Amino acid sequence: MRRRLSIAEARRIALAAQGFDRARPGRPDVRHFRRLFDQLGLLQLDYVNVLIPAHFLIVWSRLGPYERQRFERFVYSGEDYTEQWAHEASIVPASSWPLLGYRRRAYQMSKHNPMRRMRNRKSYLDDVLKQVQRDGALTAADLPPAPGPKRKLGDWHRSIPRCALEYHFARGDLAVSDRLPNFQRSYDLPQRLLPEQYLSQQVDKDDAQRELLALAARALGVGSLQDLADYYRMTGKEAAPLLRDLVEEGTLSEVKVEGWNETAYLVSGARLPREIKGASLLSPFDPVVWFRPRAERLFGFHYRIEIYVPQAKRRWGYYVLPFRCGDDLVARVDIKADRKQRQLLVLNAHEEESVISQASCEALAEELNALANWLCLDGITVTRNNKMTRMLAAAVKHRRLH
Repeated sequence: MRRRLSIAEARRIALAAQGFDRARPGRPDVRHFRRLFDQLGLLQLDYVNVLIPAHFLIVWSRLGPYERQRFERFVYSGEDYTEQWAHEASIVPASSWPLLGYRRRAYQMSKHNPMRRMRNRKSYLDDVLKQVQRDGALTAADLPPAPGPKRKLGDWHRSIPRCALEYHFARGDLAVSDRLPNFQRSYDLPQRLLPEQYLSQQVDKDDAQRELLALAARALGVGSLQDLADYYRMTGKEAAPLLRDLVEEGTLSEVKVEGWNETAYLVSGARLPREIKGASLLSPFDPVVWFRPRAERLFGFHYRIEIYVPQAKRRWGYYVLPFRCGDDLVARVDIKADRKQRQLLVLNAHEEESVISQASCEALAEELNALANWLCLDGITVTRNNKMTRMLAAAVKHRRLH
């Protein structure tokens, strides 16, 4: 039983738990997709399409070039996976459906939801369910329109039909049957999509949260109370007594990590490889970095996505990806896919250390080359802003897309 971990050991445990201790397979298939979900527990969805929707990049980071259509068939064509609110909106194994039941039962319509001002809200919601029962899977476009609040200039909000479907989804009355090419959800009854064994299973809140914390621990390898609680969006107050239960039963052990003020929890059977090899660009919503305090404690990496920051106030760029090389985050890259010009644009890049190494630039150039190939882009354009981007441009120039 380990009682202390160096920060380097904690990093290697964390990255191994996320699957980065294995080389990317040559031709990823359903076995690799299944193993990915076994390790991560969930895949957070995000459809910002500056480069590629973020969840597809999470898969790429671990598996390399895979058939996206094959992955989507794997998720939506069977009964083994479904969408649910987990970390945020996520793809989860169907076995997690009963574990997330306490969240569906507790769901309350937001005070900002425009449906709150509907006089016939209950009748409209009932009619939506009846239409799905009668007609099968449908999207918001298949529902009759309903008047919503007047929009002011610059306003954006969901339509009433979409709000109705998302309300039923959050409560578990509907589930996602598919995603259309425009990323729109198609909804159907859970009874038509998921195995009965999970639909009929009732799990009380404490037991569900205890199991979810165990899943989080396996996915993270090692983490603090807040790290583990955040994975499935619990509070520290809820998680603390349940973590004590997991320690007592031997699922977790308390450890001291170098430089951490908080007690850390190490999952039983955690792998501690001698080294982590390879390199990968990470999505802003990758579990390695999505809880920013953990990314800073583990890697000294202060991260903030600046999509919603006014351009004049951005420090790093619009869509900045952390770059992992070995067991460290060594740089951040502002990147965009220009589909019209068929170019992968590197708008900026910044090293994390005062001196950027040639080896890191070569590894990043190799990763960009592989990513551009996968996205079917014809070239890579690096804007030369600083020493790193000049070195990176030279490294990219020596590689040819194929």
